Amino acid sequence: MFQPDDFWHDLTADQRIVRNPQKIKSVRDNAAFVERVSKEYGGFGKFLADWPADDQVGLMAYLGKHGSRLGGNTGQYFLRWLGWDAFVISGDMAAALRDAGLDIAESPTSKKDLDKIQNQINQWAAQTGLPRRHISRILAMSIGDNHSPEALREYMGDD
Repeated sequence: MFQPDDFWHDLTADQRIVRNPQKIKSVRDNAAFVERVSKEYGGFGKFLADWPADDQVGLMAYLGKHGSRLGGNTGQYFLRWLGWDAFVISGDMAAALRDAGLDIAESPTSKKDLDKIQNQINQWAAQTGLPRRHISRILAMSIGDNHSPEALREYMGDD
């Protein structure tokens, strides 16, 4: 955002970084987005803190509309990385929700499916007192392939 246009252009041409120039552009665009939201709400953290925890779907829609490339899973991971109590709809999480009886698509992206997921997560959060991110992780780890710590280290390249 604070760099000249040539700087950003050079980054988009550097294939050692990324092969998708739109991703590089989104960094600058999202910095400007965070700055706009910060000015409007007295800080981006305040904006997130004031957003109702039981309306992640609404927040994801806002990020997707006003941010750059922040829709879908990217927005979910962005929220979790910032420390917001976010669920992440991975394939395993969706499979666990279907296994629990929730009627959603294999890759749930429709507003209808997202609302069903939000309602179910909210219900379990109210019943258990657990954060939504914990419920999300429990679901994701309760089905599908689970790997030993050794296999994960090997996969990640950690020796």
